[in-house]
Amino acid sequence: MYFGETAINLDSKGRLAVPMRYRDAIKAQCKNRMVLTYSAFDSGALWLYPEQTWENIRDEVMALPNFNPSHRSLQRRLVGSATAVEPDGSGRILLPASLRQVTSLEKRVVMLGMGTRFEIWNENTLNIKRAEEEGSLVDHASEEMSRLVL
Repeated sequence: MYFGETAINLDSKGRLAVPMRYRDAIKAQCKNRMVLTYSAFDSGALWLYPEQTWENIRDEVMALPNFNPSHRSLQRRLVGSATAVEPDGSGRILLPASLRQVTSLEKRVVMLGMGTRFEIWNENTLNIKRAEEEGSLVDHASEEMSRLVL
């Protein structure tokens, strides 16, 4: 289970150094084999999955009937744009230029542990997103959210 937030600088080649606190867990869980793709919901973020977790997500997404335009769009976004990544000896993963460009990932990024996956955001984009969401969490809480003990 991944959790927490880490601000990271991408190097000049577009590589992200996976935080030390996650490296052993990633190695144990998926032998360093991971998959990077666009977020299904946020245009400014990437999702990074352990390979086996990704394979389950991929299979569920591809099982959706593709005669529905929304399903095809999700399939293209998640599966069609996915790329396998593996940390190098220094714990860095290369974020492909095409994915970086679409999500505006530049020098400063934030990596969020989100349970079974990571989200990777441009730092400024994430700060704007958080400002937009400020207060709306309480104002628009779902029934399921209202039952949580926080």
